[in-house]
Amino acid sequence: MEWCRVPRGAVIMNDAGPERILDAQGILAEFLRTRNLTTELCAPLHRDDYMVQATRDTSPPKWHLGHTTWFFEKFILRQFSRNYRPFDEKFDYIFNSYYETVGEFVPKPSRSTISRPSLESVLDYRKQVEESMAELLNEQGDNLEALKRAELGINHEQQHQELLLMDIKRNFYQSPYRPAYAKGRKPVSAGRGEDFISFNEQTAQIGFQGKGFAFDNEMPAHRELVPPFSISSRPVTNGDFVAFIEDGGYRKPQFWLSSGWEWRLENQAAMPLYWEMENGNYGHFTFYGMQDLDLNEPAMHISYYEADAYARWAGARLPTEPQWEVSVGSQGWDEKNWLETGYFAPFSGKETSGITGIGNAWEWTLSAYLPYPGFRPIEGSLGEYNGKFMSGQMVLKGASFCTPKGHSRVSYRNFYAPGSRWQFSGMRLSRDGPDGQ
Repeated sequence: MEWCRVPRGAVIMNDAGPERILDAQGILAEFLRTRNLTTELCAPLHRDDYMVQATRDTSPPKWHLGHTTWFFEKFILRQFSRNYRPFDEKFDYIFNSYYETVGEFVPKPSRSTISRPSLESVLDYRKQVEESMAELLNEQGDNLEALKRAELGINHEQQHQELLLMDIKRNFYQSPYRPAYAKGRKPVSAGRGEDFISFNEQTAQIGFQGKGFAFDNEMPAHRELVPPFSISSRPVTNGDFVAFIEDGGYRKPQFWLSSGWEWRLENQAAMPLYWEMENGNYGHFTFYGMQDLDLNEPAMHISYYEADAYARWAGARLPTEPQWEVSVGSQGWDEKNWLETGYFAPFSGKETSGITGIGNAWEWTLSAYLPYPGFRPIEGSLGEYNGKFMSGQMVLKGASFCTPKGHSRVSYRNFYAPGSRWQFSGMRLSRDGPDGQ
């Protein structure tokens, strides 16, 4: 098969004229790179690991492999390929996630109850779809809609790469063996002082403003009035959070939202997820197995409720989404923080002034996940991708050390329910007023 014989591509237009070219050859190369990375992330798994679903929030790794493949089959190959034949009609039910408009699906908490198809069958499925996508891009490299959907499918799978690692970590933690995903031992982080950096009142352009790919929930760009505020130069660290714990922060309802206090009681939360205490010493579960708690690392695997309670205890609050974009968003990401480097831990990086620590953990904001003014979801079934979740979720900004490089952008809007904490979520503090008072 001639996988590189691809036409130039198609041009996306806007009201002012050409915006960017979707190059079919570039999309094919990124498609294959993304697909290969997903399977590489599964290399440390044993066969039985592929079926584990530790909680109702997680999914079995085998399901991730199938679902990301189904996305290309369902929304691209079945729509645009003249010769494609579905691998297995039952996969529509097994690997659909939540797309109500395309049919029924296995409820998420029950995904591990479906033992078939076999792992080998899922891997064969991936191979068939990859070969068919290559043929399609060779034949229809100037089909704008097919290229746009392929680009979306690639970004969808990249999102699932981080989800896959989130779920693997949660699944491994469930085991009394507490197996390590990565080899070696992560180095100890360097400590950093904390300052509050002030920003004057301003009217800022918020949302996606580039010419590359972005999800529909990042648009349209719009102007917002941002009152004066200050923001911490670094994320809240494990050491900071230990002080909150030892001051009785989890036992003092005055620092908690009402629903947050109910969540704390229901979950008997006394410290972040994956933290443990033995003989008076804090430890936590990492991709390198159980480790002593590094007090200089960003606090991670904390829920919105925990982040909000810590901020109140510290005499501060979380930044709003516009404040985050104005301040933190102007900084760069350290290359050590991208998934592609294979460094499965926060990285302290070089000591610099200004806003630091971006990209080690997703950072909770004070903003609910709501549509921007003028938001329009993608037409058709793909409109279910983001828009229907704009209720009961809070926005996180930045990236984590398991986020693919292309998803580390200022306008990116991650979102989770306030009680979720198996994601790589952390926080930094903000205060009102030009002097942070």
